[in-house]
Amino acid sequence: MVTVEERNRLRDSLIEAARADERITGAALTGSASVGAEDQWSDVDLAFGVEGDVDEVIGDWTELMYRDHGAVHHTDVRFRSTVYRVFLLDNTLQVDIAFAPVQEFGALAPTFRLVFGTAREQPQPGPVDPVPLLGMGWLYALHARSSIERGRVWQAEYMISGLRDHVLALACVRHGLPANQGRGMDELPAAATEVVSGALVRSLEIPELWRAFGVATDALLIEAELVDAGLAERLAGPLERLSRSAR
Repeated sequence: MVTVEERNRLRDSLIEAARADERITGAALTGSASVGAEDQWSDVDLAFGVEGDVDEVIGDWTELMYRDHGAVHHTDVRFRSTVYRVFLLDNTLQVDIAFAPVQEFGALAPTFRLVFGTAREQPQPGPVDPVPLLGMGWLYALHARSSIERGRVWQAEYMISGLRDHVLALACVRHGLPANQGRGMDELPAAATEVVSGALVRSLEIPELWRAFGVATDALLIEAELVDAGLAERLAGPLERLSRSAR
C-alpha cells in the first residue's frame, strides 16, 4: 500500500517538474486534495495549462511517468481539447494529470485550487438533465427482459445492474448530488436507496433475475414520477408489461 507521505512526495515532485517545464503555464490541484478532503485512498490529481503543442508535452510527461515514477499503464479521458491522462503505478497509486491548452486551463468544478500560474474562467456545466437518464433506464430494462427470456444470465445481470444504477443516478440528481460514476450514491438518504436495494441480483437463477428486475422497474417508475408525471404515466404500461413475468 502506498503511504500518504509517499503520495505527497510524488505530487510535490510532479509540481516542481511542472514549474521547471517552460511549456507549462500553470498547475492546479484537483480532486479531493483541492478541498482538503483527502484520505489514505486518494489519488494524485493535477491539472496543467500548456502553451504550444499539447501532444508533445503529454508525450514527454508520459515518458517521465514510466521512467521515473513506476507507471505500468495509462488511459485517456478527453473533454473538449483537454486530455486527462490517467496513470496506474506499480505501487497501485493512480495519478491523473489533465493537460489543458491555456485557454481551457481553469476551474470546471469547485475541486480546483491553483498552485502556480494563471487560470482562465471557464464556462460552467449546467444542471444534469434527468430525462436522458430515464431514457437509458428503460433501455436497460428492455435488454434485461430479453436477456432473461433468452437465458443469457450474465447479460441479464449486467442489464439489471445498469437499470438499478440509473435509478440511483436519478436519485442523486434529485438530491443535488454528483450523479457520475456513483460518486453521490453513498450520500443519498436511506429512503432513496431502500427503494432500489432489492434490485441487487443475488444469484443467476432465472426466478431471482426476474425478482430483481421487477424491483428495479418499480424503482425506475418512482423516479420517473418525480421527474415528469406525464412521462411516468406513459412509461408505466410498457415497463409493467416488461417485468410482468417477475410478478
